[in-house]
Amino acid sequence: MPIRTHGVTLGSDPTGQTPALCRGFFSEKSEFDLAVLALNGLRRGRTTGSCATAAVKAALTLLLQGRRRDRVEVTLPDGLHYLWVPIQAVEFSTDGTVRAEVLKDGGDDPDNTHGATIFAEVRRNTTGQIRFFAGRGVGTATQPGLRVAVGEPAINPVPRQMMRTAVAEVLDELGQEDCGFDLSIGCENGEVIARKTFNPRLGIVGGISILGTSGIVEPMSLATWVASIEVYVRVALASEAPCVAYLPGKIGREFARDVLALPEARTVQIANFLGDALSFTQTVLEEQGRMLDVLWLAGHPGKLAKVLDGVWDTHSSKSNMAMGGVARVAADCGFSAAVVDEIRHSNTVEAAMERLKMEDGAQDLWREIERRIGALTHARLPSVRRLEVRLFDLHGNLLGGAA
Repeated sequence: MPIRTHGVTLGSDPTGQTPALCRGFFSEKSEFDLAVLALNGLRRGRTTGSCATAAVKAALTLLLQGRRRDRVEVTLPDGLHYLWVPIQAVEFSTDGTVRAEVLKDGGDDPDNTHGATIFAEVRRNTTGQIRFFAGRGVGTATQPGLRVAVGEPAINPVPRQMMRTAVAEVLDELGQEDCGFDLSIGCENGEVIARKTFNPRLGIVGGISILGTSGIVEPMSLATWVASIEVYVRVALASEAPCVAYLPGKIGREFARDVLALPEARTVQIANFLGDALSFTQTVLEEQGRMLDVLWLAGHPGKLAKVLDGVWDTHSSKSNMAMGGVARVAADCGFSAAVVDEIRHSNTVEAAMERLKMEDGAQDLWREIERRIGALTHARLPSVRRLEVRLFDLHGNLLGGAA
């Protein structure tokens, strides 16, 4: 669910403009207090991106100021809030590098990296640029279709921007001009931890990925989150609402708000629990003795296309990735055997999407996938008159081409 603190939704800019982190940091920010429980009564945590950023900031402070800090302030990606992150250790190495360590706290989410030590090794360089490197236990991308290019460390774009902001904040505090630094981000025992994730199948070798889009871990994958989804479904369907939208994640939120013109109360972020959300919806409509005019499902096919395989809990620990289903539909739509095989063996759905951009008929394929997802889902909802599915890429672009 969107995170609210001080009346602001974390992860979005209330002005509707470019996220503040990409425009520079604010001088006035509000603290995001992890002691405040999530709406489902569970503890939130810090992403690996927030931990790595804190380690960078602590290391750079010692490198430039000679000052050790036991906690640092990390600006979150919305640019409106900051997070206090404890520092486990920070020391000079013999070669002039500074290493700082942060203990990963994933809150009450069953996070594979919970309790791991995330570290940053920071040194000056002569390029005038900030360069990122994979330290021990952080992986490197070896296949296309990921958020980072082949050969790059598996440090996603938002954590990279958070670290750039942290460097800028330290330099601004000292009144120094921009200068170059090498940031090596690692994770103790990361090679072992990564075996419990999809990283080996994604072509990320050598360790974990540094992730996070909001800087905060929401406890979305626990069974207790399901109970809160029922509450949100009931709220969304209250007052004889004729139309609601269910979103597996943040992708599709702007569509629901700007295109469908739905108020926030009529949208539900269902995380991985599509099947539970559908069951709750049918139960509530039967209790109300009415039909719902339209239910929208909007999101990335990496989640929603799993329905093609009969998957209703889309968490990665309980399902395979969705390329097989996409490949079957592509075969039914007449794509060549070679293209179908490439889709089936893509390391991510996003990579399959990139491959399909080179093919005529890609939009028609995605429309057919939307139609099939809709038909399978609608079969579970006799009290819904119409069910519409819209699929988006990671940038929020409609894949089927129709609003």
